[in-house]
Amino acid sequence: MPLPSRKPEAALNELTATEMAAAIAAGSATSESVVRACIARIDAREPQVLAWQFFDAEQAIAQARAFDRSGRRGAIGGVPFGAKDIFDTCDMPTEMGSPIYAGHRPRGDAATVALSRKAGGVLMGKTVTTEFANRHPGKTRNPFDPARTPGGSSSGSAAAVAEFMVPLALGTQTTGSTIRPASFCGVVGYRPTWGDIRCVGVKEAAGSLDTVGLLARSVGDIALYRDVLLGREPEPVPAPAAPPRVGFCRTHFWPRVEPGTQRLLEEAARRLSKAGARVADVELPATFADIEETHSRISSYEFARNFTWEIENHWELISKTLRENRLKHGLACTFQQYRAARDHAERCRALLAPVFDEHDVLLAAAAAGEAPIGLERTGDASFCLIWTTTHVPCVTLPVFTGPHGLPIGAQLIGRRNGDRSLLAAARWVHAALAP
Repeated sequence: MPLPSRKPEAALNELTATEMAAAIAAGSATSESVVRACIARIDAREPQVLAWQFFDAEQAIAQARAFDRSGRRGAIGGVPFGAKDIFDTCDMPTEMGSPIYAGHRPRGDAATVALSRKAGGVLMGKTVTTEFANRHPGKTRNPFDPARTPGGSSSGSAAAVAEFMVPLALGTQTTGSTIRPASFCGVVGYRPTWGDIRCVGVKEAAGSLDTVGLLARSVGDIALYRDVLLGREPEPVPAPAAPPRVGFCRTHFWPRVEPGTQRLLEEAARRLSKAGARVADVELPATFADIEETHSRISSYEFARNFTWEIENHWELISKTLRENRLKHGLACTFQQYRAARDHAERCRALLAPVFDEHDVLLAAAAAGEAPIGLERTGDASFCLIWTTTHVPCVTLPVFTGPHGLPIGAQLIGRRNGDRSLLAAARWVHAALAP
């Protein structure tokens, strides 16, 4: 199946968020007209994709009309967005992919939802999440092949953006929950430096690792939305002063990458070099060989303690997937093992920092390959866990097509607290590699 692409004269729902906001501000479109175009797309594709946990067309139209009447402006003024269903919303249910929270109505908005609305965004609805943003899949299908996973846990957000239902969506990442679904669904996914974007009002999985994630169809939209969520005046992504210095980092997980994807990444490194980038291989220190267990202990230990109330009161409503994997592992992990894992993570962070003295960004796999067939699992997340554990920013770019015509992303990793430089390099790399 070919990847969806914008028509020469794109429908309103096919515009990027930046283009939508400009059109609305200029008066060539209204928020209501944009929202109605998105609703039409949802009506057409939602029965196959199942990206939404909560969607009310009339509520969305009412929000858009209120924006149009107000005369307000904003960085994303009148632009529709979606929020993963672990983000609190004052006017929509927040069910977190669990029957325990069926019909749950928070009193207020998560900080990121409130900041989005403050900047003029129109919340279209709540996108499907895996159970508590963890391993048990939700109902969403891959937009390119309904027999394949969209990835997780930000499955609905990635699918909704890929299908032109919304140009922006909020997700989260504790392991690979933004980068992997972005790769599988052919959109741009971004995980910021840990701690930059506030998680107030988002159900915590493992606070030492959790970040808000952003999904969009362009690097420019990611940069725009990042500034909105930082509560700052948006600034254009600067062009790099010179082609970036790229470190090709296969990592200890390279044997898990499918051979076809290995070839795509190796060819990408050659193309970037030909385009002017200085490309060199990067090998991580041997200390990183144990980072998978480190990540697992930190995430499972914290997850099991965070969900004590659900465990004690609703054990039978928690999926077998979580009970027998994440919770079993977390409850068996001792505090001493957890602290040792946190110490190891700090050592890895210290060892990674000097790598960026020689390289502006690292190039690595975002996923093993195309989205795998089957809906029982969301795919291998190991290709993201190094960067999640080390708290560095990452972005995945939809630049590859796999053997079945499905998207595969290239992941770029930046220096901790170097997010703007990462996005600038990502835009250069995307221009060099995009079909």
